[in-house]
Amino acid sequence: MQRAIRTLWMVLEESDQMWLPVEKHWRLNERHYGGLQGLNKQETKDKYGEDQVFQWRRSYATLPPEAQGEFQEAQENDRRYKDIEVPKGEALKHCLDRVQPYWDEVIKTQLKKGGNVLIAAHGNSLRALVKLLTGMSEEEITKFEFATGVPLICDLDENYMIQKKEWLD
Repeated sequence: MQRAIRTLWMVLEESDQMWLPVEKHWRLNERHYGGLQGLNKQETKDKYGEDQVFQWRRSYATLPPEAQGEFQEAQENDRRYKDIEVPKGEALKHCLDRVQPYWDEVIKTQLKKGGNVLIAAHGNSLRALVKLLTGMSEEEITKFEFATGVPLICDLDENYMIQKKEWLD
């Protein structure tokens, strides 16, 4: 989440709103790519094939190979995750299952109070939120792209579904 946190800091500083409260939560972390985490993308494609790597990285429900060894042990022993069971890999479906309680319990609650919410996170946790708030199909959401560093402004209807979205250039 370090990049997302730093991005949020830059946005708050540029908009002269460093005073706003900030909340961080593991449920908004990037999806866990399992045994693919930390690997060079090209070397991984060379080893497993481009189609397989694409399937692992972008499908809705296909899990990547399980994380093992030092990397997984480090996450399991990380004090930030002491109260949760760290997965050995996630598909977008699992990321959505992880993000949804945070949406229901924190973000939606803030919106009900009449507030606005700025979410600085990674592509897959944001993609999970978009699927949740639009009802996109599994196929549609795997094709939905976020441009790095380009905010997506969403207007929600009374049911907290996205009625309008636009990229802020």
